[in-house]
Amino acid sequence: MDTKDTICALATPAGTGAISIIRLSGSESFSIADKIFKPAKKNILISQADTHTIHLGKISNNTDLIDEVLVYVYKSPHSYTGDDSIEISCHGSPYIQQKIIELLLTNGARLANAGEFTMRAFLNGKFDLSQAEAVADLIASNSKYAHDLALDQMRGGFSEKIKDLRTELVNFASLIELELDFSEEDVEFADRNRIMDILSKLNAEISSLLKSFSVGNVLKNGIPVAIIGKPNVGKSTLLNAILQEEKAIVSAIPGTTRDSIEDTIIIDGIAFRFIDTAGLRETEDEVEIIGVERTIEKIKQSKILLFVFDVAKCDINRVKEILDEYRHLIEDPLKRIILVGNKIDQLIGMPKGFKDLVELETIFVSAKRKENISLISDSLLKSVNTEQITDNTIVSNTRHYEALLKSLEAVEAVQQGFNTGIPSDLIATDIRQALYHLGEITGEITTDEILGNIFGKFCIGK
Repeated sequence: MDTKDTICALATPAGTGAISIIRLSGSESFSIADKIFKPAKKNILISQADTHTIHLGKISNNTDLIDEVLVYVYKSPHSYTGDDSIEISCHGSPYIQQKIIELLLTNGARLANAGEFTMRAFLNGKFDLSQAEAVADLIASNSKYAHDLALDQMRGGFSEKIKDLRTELVNFASLIELELDFSEEDVEFADRNRIMDILSKLNAEISSLLKSFSVGNVLKNGIPVAIIGKPNVGKSTLLNAILQEEKAIVSAIPGTTRDSIEDTIIIDGIAFRFIDTAGLRETEDEVEIIGVERTIEKIKQSKILLFVFDVAKCDINRVKEILDEYRHLIEDPLKRIILVGNKIDQLIGMPKGFKDLVELETIFVSAKRKENISLISDSLLKSVNTEQITDNTIVSNTRHYEALLKSLEAVEAVQQGFNTGIPSDLIATDIRQALYHLGEITGEITTDEILGNIFGKFCIGK
Protein backbone atom coordinates (compact mmCIF):
# COMPACT_ATOMS: atom_id res chain seq x y z
CA MET A 1 0.00 0.00 0.00
CA ASP A 2 1.77 3.14 -1.27
CA THR A 3 1.47 6.07 1.14
CA LYS A 4 4.55 7.98 -0.02
CA ASP A 5 3.10 9.76 -3.04
CA THR A 6 1.13 13.00 -2.94
CA ILE A 7 -2.64 12.86 -3.43
CA CYS A 8 -5.23 15.49 -4.26
CA ALA A 9 -9.02 15.69 -4.50
CA LEU A 10 -11.96 18.03 -4.34
CA ALA A 11 -13.14 18.02 -0.70
CA THR A 12 -16.41 19.90 -1.24
CA PRO A 13 -19.37 18.59 -3.31
CA ALA A 14 -18.94 18.74 -7.07
CA GLY A 15 -20.85 21.45 -8.89
CA THR A 16 -21.23 25.21 -8.68
CA GLY A 17 -21.03 26.93 -5.29
CA ALA A 18 -19.68 30.01 -3.59
CA ILE A 19 -16.38 28.34 -2.75
CA SER A 20 -14.69 24.98 -3.19
CA ILE A 21 -11.93 23.28 -1.19
CA ILE A 22 -9.23 21.23 -2.90
CA ARG A 23 -7.01 19.07 -0.71
CA LEU A 24 -3.39 18.11 -1.30
CA SER A 25 -1.49 15.78 1.04
CA GLY A 26 1.89 14.08 0.89
CA SER A 27 5.61 14.76 0.95
CA GLU A 28 5.54 16.88 -2.23
CA SER A 29 2.56 19.03 -1.24
CA PHE A 30 4.54 22.19 -0.50
CA SER A 31 6.88 21.94 -3.50
CA ILE A 32 3.88 21.45 -5.80
CA ALA A 33 2.13 24.44 -4.24
CA ASP A 34 5.20 26.61 -4.73
CA LYS A 35 5.14 25.83 -8.46
CA ILE A 36 1.57 27.04 -9.06
CA PHE A 37 0.82 29.52 -6.24
CA LYS A 38 2.05 33.12 -6.02
CA PRO A 39 1.38 34.68 -2.59
CA ALA A 40 0.15 38.27 -2.42
CA LYS A 41 3.07 38.89 -0.05
CA LYS A 42 6.15 38.49 -2.20
CA ASN A 43 9.21 36.46 -1.20
CA ILE A 44 7.07 33.93 0.70
CA LEU A 45 7.17 30.25 -0.17
CA ILE A 46 4.58 27.79 1.05
CA SER A 47 7.38 25.32 1.83
CA GLN A 48 8.86 27.88 4.26
CA ALA A 49 5.57 29.05 5.81
CA ASP A 50 4.59 28.18 9.36
CA THR A 51 2.06 25.45 9.97
CA HIS A 52 -1.58 26.45 10.43
CA THR A 53 -1.22 29.68 8.45
CA ILE A 54 -3.38 31.05 5.64
CA HIS A 55 -2.01 32.80 2.57
CA LEU A 56 -3.80 34.90 -0.03
CA GLY A 57 -2.52 34.68 -3.58
CA LYS A 58 -3.08 33.61 -7.16
CA ILE A 59 -2.91 30.26 -8.92
CA SER A 60 -1.67 30.45 -12.48
CA ASN A 61 -0.72 28.12 -15.28
CA ASN A 62 2.36 29.98 -16.54
CA THR A 63 0.88 33.36 -17.53
CA ASP A 64 -2.73 32.10 -17.53
CA LEU A 65 -4.40 33.28 -14.29
CA ILE A 66 -6.90 30.71 -12.98
CA ASP A 67 -8.14 32.16 -9.68
CA GLU A 68 -7.36 34.20 -6.60
CA VAL A 69 -7.36 31.76 -3.67
CA LEU A 70 -6.57 31.14 -0.03
CA VAL A 71 -4.03 28.43 0.77
CA TYR A 72 -4.07 26.76 4.22
CA VAL A 73 -0.77 25.22 5.35
CA TYR A 74 -0.57 22.15 7.64
CA LYS A 75 2.89 20.76 8.35
CA SER A 76 3.52 17.15 9.38
CA PRO A 77 2.57 15.76 11.85
CA HIS A 78 0.10 18.55 12.65
CA SER A 79 -2.41 17.82 9.90
CA TYR A 80 -5.49 15.66 9.41
CA THR A 81 -3.51 12.96 7.58
CA GLY A 82 -0.29 13.40 9.56
CA ASP A 83 1.55 14.30 6.32
CA ASP A 84 2.40 17.73 4.90
CA SER A 85 -0.91 19.06 3.59
CA ILE A 86 -2.48 22.11 2.06
CA GLU A 87 -6.07 23.09 1.32
CA ILE A 88 -6.89 25.47 -1.49
CA SER A 89 -10.02 27.58 -1.06
CA CYS A 90 -11.06 28.76 -4.50
CA HIS A 91 -14.23 30.08 -6.13
CA GLY A 92 -16.80 27.36 -6.70
CA SER A 93 -16.76 27.24 -10.49
CA PRO A 94 -16.49 23.69 -11.89
CA TYR A 95 -14.06 25.10 -14.49
CA ILE A 96 -11.79 26.54 -11.76
CA GLN A 97 -11.93 23.28 -9.79
CA GLN A 98 -10.96 21.28 -12.86
CA LYS A 99 -8.08 23.57 -13.89
CA ILE A 100 -6.52 23.63 -10.38
CA ILE A 101 -6.73 19.84 -10.05
CA GLU A 102 -5.20 19.47 -13.54
CA LEU A 103 -2.32 21.72 -12.43
CA LEU A 104 -1.75 19.63 -9.29
CA LEU A 105 -1.70 16.43 -11.36
CA THR A 106 0.66 17.94 -13.93
CA ASN A 107 3.10 18.91 -11.18
CA GLY A 108 3.36 15.52 -9.51
CA ALA A 109 0.22 14.74 -7.53
CA ARG A 110 -2.29 11.98 -8.29
CA LEU A 111 -6.03 11.77 -7.69
CA ALA A 112 -6.91 10.36 -4.25
CA ASN A 113 -8.96 7.21 -3.92
CA ALA A 114 -12.17 7.16 -1.87
CA GLY A 115 -11.34 7.67 1.80
CA GLU A 116 -7.60 7.84 1.17
CA PHE A 117 -7.01 10.97 3.27
CA THR A 118 -8.64 9.31 6.28
CA MET A 119 -6.84 6.02 5.61
CA ARG A 120 -3.51 7.86 5.72
CA ALA A 121 -4.57 9.46 8.99
CA PHE A 122 -5.19 5.96 10.38
CA LEU A 123 -1.90 4.58 9.04
CA ASN A 124 -0.04 7.57 10.51
CA GLY A 125 -1.56 6.91 13.93
CA LYS A 126 -3.79 9.99 14.07
CA PHE A 127 -6.63 7.74 15.26
CA ASP A 128 -7.58 4.06 15.30
CA LEU A 129 -9.76 2.20 12.82
CA SER A 130 -13.04 2.53 14.70
CA GLN A 131 -12.47 6.29 14.99
CA ALA A 132 -11.72 6.46 11.27
CA GLU A 133 -14.99 4.67 10.48
CA ALA A 134 -16.80 7.17 12.69
CA VAL A 135 -15.66 9.97 10.36
CA ALA A 136 -17.81 8.48 7.57
CA ASP A 137 -20.70 7.98 10.00
CA LEU A 138 -20.43 11.61 11.12
CA ILE A 139 -20.57 12.84 7.53
CA ALA A 140 -23.60 10.63 6.83
CA SER A 141 -25.44 11.44 10.08
CA ASN A 142 -28.84 13.01 9.48
CA SER A 143 -30.18 13.18 13.05
CA LYS A 144 -29.00 14.32 16.48
CA TYR A 145 -28.58 10.82 17.89
CA ALA A 146 -26.79 9.49 14.78
CA HIS A 147 -24.49 12.51 15.05
CA ASP A 148 -23.89 11.96 18.78
CA LEU A 149 -23.11 8.26 18.28
CA ALA A 150 -20.60 9.01 15.52
CA LEU A 151 -19.01 11.89 17.44
CA ASP A 152 -18.56 9.81 20.60
CA GLN A 153 -16.95 7.04 18.56
CA MET A 154 -14.72 9.47 16.66
CA ARG A 155 -13.53 11.00 19.94
CA GLY A 156 -12.50 7.55 21.16
CA GLY A 157 -15.32 6.59 23.54
CA PHE A 158 -15.87 3.19 21.95
CA SER A 159 -12.13 2.65 21.38
CA GLU A 160 -11.41 3.13 25.09
CA LYS A 161 -13.98 0.46 25.93
CA ILE A 162 -12.35 -2.00 23.52
CA LYS A 163 -8.85 -1.17 24.79
CA ASP A 164 -9.96 -1.81 28.37
CA LEU A 165 -11.31 -5.22 27.33
CA ARG A 166 -8.07 -6.06 25.50
CA THR A 167 -5.96 -4.98 28.49
CA GLU A 168 -7.90 -7.36 30.73
CA LEU A 169 -7.39 -10.17 28.22
CA VAL A 170 -3.68 -9.41 27.69
CA ASN A 171 -3.00 -9.52 31.44
CA PHE A 172 -4.93 -12.76 31.65
CA ALA A 173 -3.17 -14.23 28.61
CA SER A 174 0.28 -13.38 30.02
CA LEU A 175 -0.39 -15.50 33.13
CA ILE A 176 -1.56 -18.44 31.03
CA GLU A 177 1.45 -18.13 28.70
CA LEU A 178 3.72 -18.08 31.78
CA GLU A 179 2.16 -21.32 32.98
CA LEU A 180 2.90 -22.86 29.58
CA ASP A 181 6.58 -21.90 29.95
CA PHE A 182 6.68 -23.86 33.20
CA SER A 183 4.27 -26.62 32.18
CA GLU A 184 6.68 -29.40 33.17
CA GLU A 185 6.76 -28.10 36.75
CA ASP A 186 2.94 -28.10 37.02
CA VAL A 187 2.82 -24.50 38.37
CA GLU A 188 -0.31 -22.33 38.37
CA PHE A 189 0.47 -18.61 38.26
CA ALA A 190 -3.13 -17.55 37.74
CA ASP A 191 -5.64 -17.84 40.57
CA ARG A 192 -8.51 -19.84 39.05
CA ASN A 193 -11.25 -18.04 41.01
CA ARG A 194 -9.92 -14.66 39.89
CA ILE A 195 -9.70 -15.94 36.31
CA MET A 196 -13.36 -16.98 36.33
CA ASP A 197 -14.32 -13.57 37.76
CA ILE A 198 -12.40 -11.80 34.99
CA LEU A 199 -13.98 -14.01 32.31
CA SER A 200 -17.48 -13.42 33.73
CA LYS A 201 -16.84 -9.67 33.66
CA LEU A 202 -15.56 -9.81 30.06
CA ASN A 203 -18.54 -11.93 29.02
CA ALA A 204 -20.99 -9.47 30.59
CA GLU A 205 -19.34 -6.37 29.05
CA ILE A 206 -19.11 -7.84 25.55
CA SER A 207 -22.70 -9.12 25.80
CA SER A 208 -23.85 -5.64 26.83
CA LEU A 209 -22.14 -4.10 23.80
CA LEU A 210 -23.74 -6.70 21.53
CA LYS A 211 -27.21 -5.96 22.93
CA SER A 212 -26.72 -2.25 22.27
CA PHE A 213 -26.38 -2.91 18.52
CA SER A 214 -30.14 -3.29 18.08
CA VAL A 215 -30.48 0.32 19.28
CA GLY A 216 -27.34 1.73 17.66
CA ASN A 217 -27.99 0.30 14.22
CA VAL A 218 -31.52 1.70 13.91
CA LEU A 219 -30.47 5.09 15.29
CA LYS A 220 -27.68 5.26 12.74
CA ASN A 221 -29.88 4.23 9.79
CA GLY A 222 -33.28 5.43 11.02
CA ILE A 223 -35.90 3.49 13.00
CA PRO A 224 -38.07 1.63 10.46
CA VAL A 225 -41.81 2.21 11.01
CA ALA A 226 -44.22 0.24 8.81
CA ILE A 227 -47.70 1.64 8.24
CA ILE A 228 -49.94 -1.44 7.97
CA GLY A 229 -53.64 -2.17 7.69
CA LYS A 230 -56.33 -3.34 5.31
CA PRO A 231 -56.76 -1.63 1.92
CA ASN A 232 -58.44 1.78 1.81
CA VAL A 233 -58.10 2.67 5.52
CA GLY A 234 -55.99 5.75 4.76
CA LYS A 235 -52.42 4.47 5.12
CA SER A 236 -51.09 6.54 2.22
CA THR A 237 -52.98 9.64 3.40
CA LEU A 238 -51.47 9.14 6.84
CA LEU A 239 -47.96 8.85 5.38
CA ASN A 240 -48.48 12.11 3.48
CA ALA A 241 -49.76 13.79 6.64
CA ILE A 242 -46.77 12.63 8.70
CA LEU A 243 -44.24 13.66 6.02
CA GLN A 244 -46.17 16.86 5.25
CA GLU A 245 -45.90 16.25 1.52
CA GLU A 246 -47.74 14.30 -1.17
CA LYS A 247 -45.37 11.35 -1.22
CA ALA A 248 -47.89 8.57 -1.89
CA ILE A 249 -50.75 8.36 -4.37
CA VAL A 250 -54.12 8.55 -2.59
CA SER A 251 -57.24 6.97 -4.07
CA ALA A 252 -60.59 5.62 -2.85
CA ILE A 253 -59.94 2.51 -4.94
CA PRO A 254 -58.71 -0.38 -2.73
CA GLY A 255 -55.29 -1.74 -3.66
CA THR A 256 -53.88 1.53 -5.03
CA THR A 257 -50.57 1.05 -3.18
CA ARG A 258 -48.82 -1.79 -5.01
CA ASP A 259 -45.32 -1.31 -3.63
CA SER A 260 -43.81 0.01 -0.40
CA ILE A 261 -43.03 3.73 -0.31
CA GLU A 262 -40.36 5.02 2.09
CA ASP A 263 -39.19 8.34 3.45
CA THR A 264 -37.43 9.59 6.56
CA ILE A 265 -38.22 12.43 8.95
CA ILE A 266 -36.43 13.63 12.10
CA ILE A 267 -38.48 13.86 15.31
CA ASP A 268 -36.66 15.41 18.28
CA GLY A 269 -33.27 14.33 16.97
CA ILE A 270 -34.26 10.75 16.07
CA ALA A 271 -34.66 9.57 12.46
CA PHE A 272 -37.79 7.53 11.71
CA ARG A 273 -37.99 5.77 8.37
CA PHE A 274 -41.68 5.44 7.45
CA ILE A 275 -42.80 2.70 5.07
CA ASP A 276 -46.26 2.80 3.49
CA THR A 277 -47.20 -0.78 2.63
CA ALA A 278 -49.77 -2.45 0.41
CA GLY A 279 -52.86 -3.58 2.34
CA LEU A 280 -53.10 -7.29 3.10
CA ARG A 281 -55.99 -8.96 1.31
CA GLU A 282 -56.77 -11.90 -0.96
CA THR A 283 -56.19 -10.86 -4.57
CA GLU A 284 -55.59 -12.36 -8.01
CA ASP A 285 -53.79 -9.28 -9.32
CA GLU A 286 -50.16 -10.39 -9.88
CA VAL A 287 -48.71 -6.95 -9.18
CA GLU A 288 -50.74 -6.56 -5.98
CA ILE A 289 -49.67 -10.06 -4.87
CA ILE A 290 -46.03 -8.93 -5.11
CA GLY A 291 -46.94 -5.81 -3.10
CA VAL A 292 -48.52 -7.96 -0.37
CA GLU A 293 -45.39 -10.16 -0.24
CA ARG A 294 -43.25 -7.05 0.19
CA THR A 295 -45.59 -5.83 2.94
CA ILE A 296 -44.96 -9.05 4.86
CA GLU A 297 -41.20 -8.54 4.46
CA LYS A 298 -41.39 -4.92 5.67
CA ILE A 299 -43.43 -5.99 8.71
CA LYS A 300 -40.62 -8.36 9.68
CA GLN A 301 -37.93 -5.69 9.16
CA SER A 302 -39.66 -2.86 11.03
CA LYS A 303 -39.13 -2.02 14.69
CA ILE A 304 -42.48 -0.24 15.09
CA LEU A 305 -45.81 -0.90 13.37
CA LEU A 306 -48.52 1.71 12.89
CA PHE A 307 -51.67 -0.38 12.59
CA VAL A 308 -54.25 1.80 10.82
CA PHE A 309 -57.96 1.01 10.73
CA ASP A 310 -61.12 2.87 9.70
CA VAL A 311 -62.59 3.92 13.03
CA ALA A 312 -65.90 4.82 11.36
CA LYS A 313 -66.43 1.26 10.09
CA CYS A 314 -64.49 -1.11 12.39
CA ASP A 315 -65.68 -2.11 15.84
CA ILE A 316 -63.31 -3.44 18.51
CA ASN A 317 -63.92 -7.09 17.62
CA ARG A 318 -63.05 -6.53 13.97
CA VAL A 319 -59.94 -4.57 14.98
CA LYS A 320 -58.80 -7.50 17.13
CA GLU A 321 -59.47 -9.96 14.29
CA ILE A 322 -57.37 -7.94 11.86
CA LEU A 323 -54.62 -7.51 14.48
CA ASP A 324 -54.51 -11.29 14.95
CA GLU A 325 -54.06 -11.70 11.18
CA TYR A 326 -50.96 -9.51 11.38
CA ARG A 327 -49.56 -10.91 14.61
CA HIS A 328 -48.67 -14.26 13.06
CA LEU A 329 -46.35 -12.33 10.69
CA ILE A 330 -44.53 -10.66 13.60
CA GLU A 331 -41.56 -12.75 14.72
CA ASP A 332 -40.33 -10.36 17.43
CA PRO A 333 -42.65 -10.35 20.49
CA LEU A 334 -41.11 -7.04 21.65
CA LYS A 335 -42.05 -5.24 18.42
CA ARG A 336 -44.18 -2.19 19.25
CA ILE A 337 -47.63 -1.95 17.65
CA ILE A 338 -49.34 1.45 17.75
CA LEU A 339 -53.07 1.45 16.94
CA VAL A 340 -54.24 4.37 14.80
CA GLY A 341 -57.99 4.86 14.36
CA ASN A 342 -58.26 6.95 11.20
CA LYS A 343 -61.17 8.90 9.61
CA ILE A 344 -62.56 10.48 12.78
CA ASP A 345 -63.89 13.18 10.44
CA GLN A 346 -66.44 10.61 9.19
CA LEU A 347 -67.73 9.67 12.64
CA ILE A 348 -71.34 10.48 13.42
CA GLY A 349 -71.22 9.34 17.03
CA MET A 350 -68.93 7.52 19.47
CA PRO A 351 -66.85 4.72 17.85
CA LYS A 352 -68.06 1.20 18.57
CA GLY A 353 -66.10 -0.25 21.48
CA PHE A 354 -64.60 3.16 22.28
CA LYS A 355 -63.70 2.16 25.86
CA ASP A 356 -61.79 -0.94 24.69
CA LEU A 357 -59.99 1.07 22.01
CA VAL A 358 -58.88 3.62 24.61
CA GLU A 359 -57.57 0.81 26.83
CA LEU A 360 -55.49 -0.37 23.86
CA GLU A 361 -54.01 3.17 23.73
CA THR A 362 -55.48 3.86 20.31
CA ILE A 363 -54.60 7.19 18.69
CA PHE A 364 -57.63 8.74 16.95
CA VAL A 365 -56.73 10.85 13.91
CA SER A 366 -58.02 12.29 10.68
CA ALA A 367 -55.20 11.87 8.19
CA LYS A 368 -57.24 13.74 5.59
CA ARG A 369 -57.60 16.81 7.82
CA LYS A 370 -54.20 16.28 9.51
CA GLU A 371 -55.82 16.17 12.95
CA ASN A 372 -53.92 14.66 15.94
CA ILE A 373 -50.92 13.68 13.81
CA SER A 374 -48.59 15.04 16.51
CA LEU A 375 -49.92 12.36 18.89
CA ILE A 376 -48.33 9.73 16.63
CA SER A 377 -44.96 11.51 16.91
CA ASP A 378 -45.28 11.54 20.71
CA SER A 379 -46.04 7.82 20.77
CA LEU A 380 -43.09 7.02 18.49
CA LEU A 381 -40.69 8.92 20.74
CA LYS A 382 -41.96 6.98 23.78
CA SER A 383 -41.03 3.78 21.94
CA VAL A 384 -37.33 4.75 21.94
CA ASN A 385 -35.31 4.27 25.12
CA THR A 386 -33.22 7.45 24.99
CA GLU A 387 -31.73 6.76 28.44
CA GLN A 388 -29.97 3.71 26.99
CA ILE A 389 -28.62 5.93 24.21
CA THR A 390 -27.16 8.64 26.42
CA ASP A 391 -25.86 6.57 29.34
CA ASN A 392 -24.01 3.71 27.64
CA THR A 393 -21.49 2.90 24.92
CA ILE A 394 -23.56 2.00 21.85
CA VAL A 395 -22.41 -0.23 18.98
CA SER A 396 -23.74 0.98 15.62
CA ASN A 397 -21.30 -0.60 13.16
CA THR A 398 -22.02 -4.05 11.70
CA ARG A 399 -18.31 -4.89 11.41
CA HIS A 400 -17.81 -4.12 15.09
CA TYR A 401 -20.83 -6.23 16.00
CA GLU A 402 -19.50 -9.25 14.11
CA ALA A 403 -16.04 -8.88 15.69
CA LEU A 404 -17.58 -8.63 19.17
CA LEU A 405 -19.70 -11.70 18.48
CA LYS A 406 -16.58 -13.72 17.60
CA SER A 407 -14.80 -12.35 20.67
CA LEU A 408 -17.66 -13.47 22.89
CA GLU A 409 -17.57 -16.96 21.36
CA ALA A 410 -13.84 -17.16 22.16
CA VAL A 411 -14.36 -15.95 25.76
CA GLU A 412 -17.14 -18.49 26.25
CA ALA A 413 -14.81 -21.19 24.90
CA VAL A 414 -12.20 -20.16 27.51
CA GLN A 415 -14.81 -20.34 30.26
CA GLN A 416 -15.89 -23.78 29.12
CA GLY A 417 -12.26 -24.86 28.92
CA PHE A 418 -11.61 -24.00 32.55
CA ASN A 419 -14.84 -25.65 33.66
CA THR A 420 -13.98 -28.89 31.85
CA GLY A 421 -10.26 -28.82 32.68
CA ILE A 422 -8.83 -28.78 29.15
CA PRO A 423 -5.04 -28.12 28.76
CA SER A 424 -3.76 -24.55 29.16
CA ASP A 425 -2.31 -24.47 25.63
CA LEU A 426 -5.79 -24.93 24.13
CA ILE A 427 -7.19 -22.26 26.43
CA ALA A 428 -4.38 -19.91 25.33
CA THR A 429 -5.45 -20.40 21.70
CA ASP A 430 -9.00 -19.25 22.50
CA ILE A 431 -7.66 -16.23 24.38
CA ARG A 432 -5.57 -15.27 21.36
CA GLN A 433 -8.71 -15.54 19.20
CA ALA A 434 -10.60 -13.16 21.51
CA LEU A 435 -7.69 -10.70 21.39
CA TYR A 436 -7.49 -11.00 17.61
CA HIS A 437 -11.16 -10.13 17.06
CA LEU A 438 -11.09 -7.20 19.50
CA GLY A 439 -7.94 -5.98 17.74
CA GLU A 440 -9.82 -6.04 14.41
CA ILE A 441 -12.18 -3.35 15.72
CA THR A 442 -9.51 -0.77 16.53
CA GLY A 443 -7.14 -1.77 13.71
CA GLU A 444 -4.39 -3.21 15.88
CA ILE A 445 -4.87 -6.25 13.65
CA THR A 446 -5.87 -5.55 10.07
CA THR A 447 -5.24 -6.35 6.39
CA ASP A 448 -5.20 -4.42 3.13
CA GLU A 449 -8.47 -6.15 2.20
CA ILE A 450 -10.20 -4.89 5.35
CA LEU A 451 -8.85 -1.36 4.86
CA GLY A 452 -9.92 -1.34 1.21
CA ASN A 453 -13.42 -2.45 2.13
CA ILE A 454 -13.79 0.17 4.88
CA PHE A 455 -12.29 3.21 3.19
CA GLY A 456 -13.74 2.36 -0.22
CA LYS A 457 -17.13 3.38 1.20
CA PHE A 458 -15.92 6.91 2.02
CA CYS A 459 -16.44 9.86 -0.28
CA ILE A 460 -13.46 10.98 -2.35
CA GLY A 461 -11.72 13.91 -0.67
CA LYS A 462 -12.15 12.58 2.88
